[in-house]
Amino acid sequence: MKRILHTGKIADIGDYLKLTACTAVMLQPILNLALRTMPEATTQMVIGAVYNLVKFTAPAFIFGILYTTMRTTVDTAVTYQQYLKQSWHSLFVPTLWWTSIYLLAMPWVQQVRHYHSWKSFVWQFINGNAAPHLWYNTMMLQFILLMPLFWLIGRWCQTVPKRGWFIVALTLIITGLWLEFYDREVFHGPHMADWYLTDRLFISFLIYGILGTLAWQYRKAVNPWLQKWWGAILLICIASFYWICRELFAFGYPVKLTNAPYYKPSMVIYDLAVIALVAAVALSQIQRQRPITRIVHYLAGFAYKAFLSNVFWEQLIWLTIGKRLIMVNVDWGILITYVGTWLLSFASAVGIHAVWRRIKQAKY
Repeated sequence: MKRILHTGKIADIGDYLKLTACTAVMLQPILNLALRTMPEATTQMVIGAVYNLVKFTAPAFIFGILYTTMRTTVDTAVTYQQYLKQSWHSLFVPTLWWTSIYLLAMPWVQQVRHYHSWKSFVWQFINGNAAPHLWYNTMMLQFILLMPLFWLIGRWCQTVPKRGWFIVALTLIITGLWLEFYDREVFHGPHMADWYLTDRLFISFLIYGILGTLAWQYRKAVNPWLQKWWGAILLICIASFYWICRELFAFGYPVKLTNAPYYKPSMVIYDLAVIALVAAVALSQIQRQRPITRIVHYLAGFAYKAFLSNVFWEQLIWLTIGKRLIMVNVDWGILITYVGTWLLSFASAVGIHAVWRRIKQAKY
C-alpha cells in the first residue's frame, strides 16, 4: 500500500525544533526538583535563569509540528481521516499508555490534586494533571484535531503575501488580547486557582502554530530572511532573555518557577527569537547537507515518545541517586540526572518502537 505521508530521511526545520524542544524540556522538571531542596539564594537565581533559558519548548514543538505537517500534507491528497489514523498510532496511543503509567505507577507526580474515585481518575487522565509535563499533551493534541483549520489557512494564503500578512496581523491581535486577559484574570489574578486550566487551551499557543504554517508556505522569503538577520535575532533573544529574568526575580525569594509562564509578551518575544535562531541553524546545516541532519531527523521521530517518558525516568533517577547528588553538589546533581533522563528517555522510545515492529512483523 502506498504511503500517503512522506517525510524523507533528511531533517527539516520542524525536526530541529522538535528535537531541541524535547531535549530542553527534560531539564524543566529537574530544575523544579532542585529548587525544592531549598538551595541558597544565588543558586536559586541560577536555576531560575536556566529555567527561563529553556522556556521555549512548548512553542518550539508546536511551531515544529505545524511546519513539518504542512510540508508533508498541505499539497497532498491526504484526508483528515487518514491524518487522524496516523496521529492515533503515533501520538494518541503513546499518550494513553504513558498517562496510565503515571497515574497507576507514579501517582505522586500528579499536579494540583490527586484522584480519589474513577471520575477524578478520568478527569486527571484528560486534563493533563497526571504528571508535571502532561498538560502539554492536552494542549498539543488540540492542534492535531484542528489540523483542517491550518490546512485551510495554508492553502488560502498559498504564496500571496497580502493574505499572509493579514493572517499574521489577526493572530497578533488575538494573541495580544489573550495575553491581556490571562494577565488580568488568571496569572496572580482573581481566577488564578479556578481558571488555571486556561493555560492549556490551544489559543495560548495559536501564534506558534500559525507562524509554523506560514513559515513553510513562505519559505522562499522566510528562509533567506532568517539567514540574513540571524545576528539581529540573536540580540533580540539576549535582550528578551534579560527581560524575562528580571520579571521572574522581581517576585523575590524563594524563586518560584510558576512565576515564569509562557503567557506574557516578553516570553512570546523570547520564544519566537529562539525558534528563529534554531531555524537559522537548521537551514545552514540542511543546505550544506551535513550528516547531522539525518541524525536529527531520526531522533526527532522519537522526540514525542521520549518526551512522554522523561518524567518516569527522571523520577527513578531522582529517587535513587539524583536527590542525594544535588544535596552534595547542585550542579553535578542536575547534570547527571538530566543526562541520564535524556539517554533513558530516547533509549526507551527507540527500544519500544523496535520491539513493537518485531511483534507486528511476527504477527503478519
